Amino acid sequence: MPDFPPPFSPFLDDPLLREVKGCTVCGEALPLGPKPIFSVHPKAKIAIISQAPGRLAHESGIPWDDPSGRRLRVWMGVSDEEFYDASTFAILPMGFCYPGKGKGGDLPPRPECAPRWQAPLLAMMPDLRMKILIGAWAQHHYLGKAKKKTLTETVRSFEDYLPEYFVLPHPSPRNGIFLRKNPWIEREIVPVFRSLITAAKAET
Repeated sequence: MPDFPPPFSPFLDDPLLREVKGCTVCGEALPLGPKPIFSVHPKAKIAIISQAPGRLAHESGIPWDDPSGRRLRVWMGVSDEEFYDASTFAILPMGFCYPGKGKGGDLPPRPECAPRWQAPLLAMMPDLRMKILIGAWAQHHYLGKAKKKTLTETVRSFEDYLPEYFVLPHPSPRNGIFLRKNPWIEREIVPVFRSLITAAKAET
């Protein structure tokens, strides 16, 4: 597994990045304390925007290094090395820190994070071709009233949000029943998604 986060060159000493890495705005509400996990690069072509790092990511510092990440990479048709190449894929969860455990899984991302950091960090990446919105939290933030009544309807209407956004359900094993009940996602949506990833990677 590649080291993470990758170098932020050529703006390693950018004051915004230093501020984000040292953010403690919601630190008192985080059970394991603040540990922002994200990746940006001025040449990134695709931004992966999901919920928040899980406990394993908090411990290792590596996002998506779990069954969810492996399924996501299969959907994308990319290797581990490609996935963690920040000059292609930026990783910007809605909450940069592990929010803790709830009754049915991880708690929602902290509400302070996305309004504070998403826009300024995206502005550092002028070459982005597409933002992948994984799960309801990312879709609510970016699509607003344009999202449908349910995540299933939003994903089924994925073409409505192209070319700027591609909407997906979370690839977590917890979503296994949902994916089995909706086989059209992997049969019809994933091939389109993979082809768009391949095309975006190839653009110069």
